[in-house]
Amino acid sequence: MSALPIPRRMVASDLPSAVPGVWHADSLGASLQQTQPSGYALLDEQLPGGGWPVGALSEVLQPLPGLHEWQLVLPALAQAVAARTGAVVGVAPPYEPFGPVLQARGLAAQRLCLVQAEGASALWAAEQALRCRDVLAVMAWLPQVQPAALRRLQLAAAQHQQLLWVFRPLAAAPQASPALLRLQVQTPTPQSGRGQGAQGDASAFPAMQVQILKRRGPPLMQDLYLPGCHPRLAHELHAQAARRRALHEAAHGMAVSAPSPAAAGLRSADVAWVSQAGPERRGHALDRTAFATVAG
Repeated sequence: MSALPIPRRMVASDLPSAVPGVWHADSLGASLQQTQPSGYALLDEQLPGGGWPVGALSEVLQPLPGLHEWQLVLPALAQAVAARTGAVVGVAPPYEPFGPVLQARGLAAQRLCLVQAEGASALWAAEQALRCRDVLAVMAWLPQVQPAALRRLQLAAAQHQQLLWVFRPLAAAPQASPALLRLQVQTPTPQSGRGQGAQGDASAFPAMQVQILKRRGPPLMQDLYLPGCHPRLAHELHAQAARRRALHEAAHGMAVSAPSPAAAGLRSADVAWVSQAGPERRGHALDRTAFATVAG
């Protein structure tokens, strides 16, 4: 009696590179999941599909509520509301956002709906918002939510293909989560060596240190450092801060052999600012912010 042929074993390398519904654990998931670009190229490079998942739960953990939420998701929201109809619903935000800033960044006040609730009421409000066809995205602050409730939110978001962010404290990191994407966001520390970028760098003001805790793909060992404002504004702030610092040193006699204003990149308006400056004169708020960033 002849022995039965031994079936050939298949290994991952033998599989086609693109199989619907199948992704390799050593590469970023390339499924049919719709995504929304985050507005941060560095982050998009590390997210499966190149952005926030649409119709799925994205969980963001941070040390303090109200710290980086809008800064992190506002670029994506601005793109989403410009391309599609629907409202953005914020459930139980710890602080009321500043409307003019959101308007300037592309999120009009009439597209935003804020719901003040706590505990089980906040969870109920988030779930009901996701079940509404006229809702484009939901941002929910749910510090005490349980995994089973997160699963319900995940299913509700998938039903109408909405963007969903849930913000929770760092203490929730050891807990299981059904989130398709899980991030930890905090302010860079001086020990990280990334508190301020190199001179001339367009992203010289990093404000978010992002760690990807969970994604469809291999683990990311290094953290990402995202700029705190638009690259063009960051570049202008850095140039302006350098001019103010040179002027400050010249005004206090700190530069013995200081270069000419033109050599230092100073404009005539900057020179006039030094001659007119006095103990009582205050510069523009943007000037103080830029100088404090360099001096600090």
